[in-house]
Amino acid sequence: MDGGRPLDRELPAPPALPDEAPDRAIALAADRALAEAVLAGAPGAFERLVKQYQGLCFHIINRMVRQPDDTRELCQDTFLRVHRYLHQYRGESSLQGWIGQVAYSVAKRHLERKRIPLQDAADPADHQALLENVGDAFDLEKANIDDESSRVLHEAIETLPPMQRTLLTLYHLDELPIGEIAVMTGLAEGTIKSHLFRSRQRLRQVLEARMGVEA
Repeated sequence: MDGGRPLDRELPAPPALPDEAPDRAIALAADRALAEAVLAGAPGAFERLVKQYQGLCFHIINRMVRQPDDTRELCQDTFLRVHRYLHQYRGESSLQGWIGQVAYSVAKRHLERKRIPLQDAADPADHQALLENVGDAFDLEKANIDDESSRVLHEAIETLPPMQRTLLTLYHLDELPIGEIAVMTGLAEGTIKSHLFRSRQRLRQVLEARMGVEA
């Protein structure tokens, strides 16, 4: 509808785009421009890319690996791979998601080489029941209301397996949408929801036991 003008005198309007669509289009155009500048060897372009995404890279790898020396080395490896394979980036998803995927893959291979399990063994029979309960209302922000509860919460997060620890951080603390996390990790959205549910349940148990935080 446009200002109440009669529809029978106008051609049908095209479907309205979601509010975020123009912003997303602008962001993807900026990502493609940065990638093209790097590929063209523009002065300072790769340095700008590293500066923009080194925090994301460190955050993902550090949550997965939890060894400072390994984390630094793997971050360097990640950006070497980004530079080498940037020509494969098509600009259909965010550059953040693509670089996050490289970082996650580098960290995952590192853990596999060291034979460190990415996740707890799960009973496949539980999977559907978990997905039916992904609306679990445990509120990490509510559980993080003061310094002591924040400390206990982050200690509890550290007890999670690498994959669950990373997914929880990306979703709840970095506030990335599940679709973006799926791009980074290669996991199905339903699988991510299942891991998030398991993680929240485990944190709830730890916090209730140690501080009496209500679920």
